[in-house]
Amino acid sequence: MPQSGPGNFYLQTDEAFAKISLDEKPLSNGINDLLVVGDTVWLATTRGLSRTTDKGASWKNYYGTPEFGTESITALAYDKNTGTIWASTAHTREITGQRLPEGSGIRVSSDNGSTWITIPQPLDAENDTVEVYGVSSLRALPVTVAVQNIIYDIAITKNTVWIAAFAGGIRKCRIDSLLVNTSKKWDRVVLPPDRLDAVHPDSLYNFCITPVAGRFCSDNNLNYRGFSIIAVNDSIVYAGTAGGINKTTDALIADTSKNLRWEKFSHQNQTNPISGNFIVAMNYAPSTNTLWAATWKAEGSSEFYAVSSSSDGGLNWSTSLRDEKAHNFTNFSSRVIAAADNGPFRSFDGGRSWLLPVNISDSETKIKLQTTAFYSAGYNAAGNELWLGSDDGLVLNTGIGDLWPDNWKVFFASQKLESRSATYAFPNPFSPKVETCKIKYSTGGVRASVTIRIYNSGMQYIRTVIQNAERGDVIHTIDKNDPAGVIDYWDGKDDQGNTAANGVYFYTVEINGGEPQFGKIMVLQ
Repeated sequence: MPQSGPGNFYLQTDEAFAKISLDEKPLSNGINDLLVVGDTVWLATTRGLSRTTDKGASWKNYYGTPEFGTESITALAYDKNTGTIWASTAHTREITGQRLPEGSGIRVSSDNGSTWITIPQPLDAENDTVEVYGVSSLRALPVTVAVQNIIYDIAITKNTVWIAAFAGGIRKCRIDSLLVNTSKKWDRVVLPPDRLDAVHPDSLYNFCITPVAGRFCSDNNLNYRGFSIIAVNDSIVYAGTAGGINKTTDALIADTSKNLRWEKFSHQNQTNPISGNFIVAMNYAPSTNTLWAATWKAEGSSEFYAVSSSSDGGLNWSTSLRDEKAHNFTNFSSRVIAAADNGPFRSFDGGRSWLLPVNISDSETKIKLQTTAFYSAGYNAAGNELWLGSDDGLVLNTGIGDLWPDNWKVFFASQKLESRSATYAFPNPFSPKVETCKIKYSTGGVRASVTIRIYNSGMQYIRTVIQNAERGDVIHTIDKNDPAGVIDYWDGKDDQGNTAANGVYFYTVEINGGEPQFGKIMVLQ
């Protein structure tokens, strides 16, 4: 159930937080993926893995630990058969002036995060150039590096773990063997190439397993670029690629056989098709037997961004939320939540209509979430709790049904203030076109009247952010512990609504009319 996901499906040609203890909050506001297991919520973030078992009152953060280092977490999964948590890791690497994603494997815990084992990123050997599939011997490009070989999704069936690993394609491995030997070789999963709609092990084929054309072979297969994968049960698995949705009903034998039958659903090969072939996320709702998919536009001229759903095993699809980029889903009862660029959409009628929350504002602190981009979602039925991860914070909604209840908790990650008289702004530098600048300060834990003003580098007045606003003692407070940090926002505009030009700006924070605190902000667009 992927996360923020990749920006596209294309391939190239051929410290302060370093601790592990209970914290007030997660360490990152970028929530790539979210997993709810009973009363435990796991977050896959840009600053590692985070876990809460008390509805967010405290968090265990793994960033900076020996097992996780400074890696980002890209995907999460839970194996109910072994009681293990699976978390894939990655980072970026600069190559010829480009920042490219690089996979760094999977961390697995069998004791709810107390200890972890590390599984290396699945790679091929240089001589892994032939894949035997049934009666066919197929040429296969060895994926020998971890760059652009990044695990975006993980699924579990009985004794088999499945991954969607971009250039690494769709792969699987036997779980009992892998947990004993973490270097065990993963199987390539042979999906239909772009020119075929199905593959069967008893048919003779002659195609090349490669995600990109090059010196190895001329085939350029979007269907070998893996982005999402989901297990409906131990027999049925759906794999999402840049070429469509692939389905097998043979997953029950996947731990002992590589010869699985697959059929492909694309925008081009059905009467009632998916909207687009770039599949970044999928979710299955057992109460309605519905598969939900975030189906983005790939290369077809008639493809479009939307949510696609099927209740007959993929034979027919309905599309909704046209032109919306969905990133993830969760479901409960007959309701579904789509985490998307323009908010968390909720439907209770199978996607015929969708409803956004009017306002996401913390019921206690009154802090308002500043973003509309949501990447992850999870639901805890025991507490009727909906967790939503965005690109700028985590939110919890309690009591959701057919309507959005105004019962929100907003979690923001930020560095602790050095003292009650300290202040800083983040992100810094910031771009008003894509984000809002947060100004953090302290009222000493008491209710106070606060005024914040913005000035340019020549100390000429630009904007009054707030004037004599009541702050502190819960209101806009994001840190419970001393010095009890408070935040407010600057959208990067002046009093006339004009966006500030690039450069250095200063701000002042006046508390109860006292001496102002000064801070600096860099605007960079």
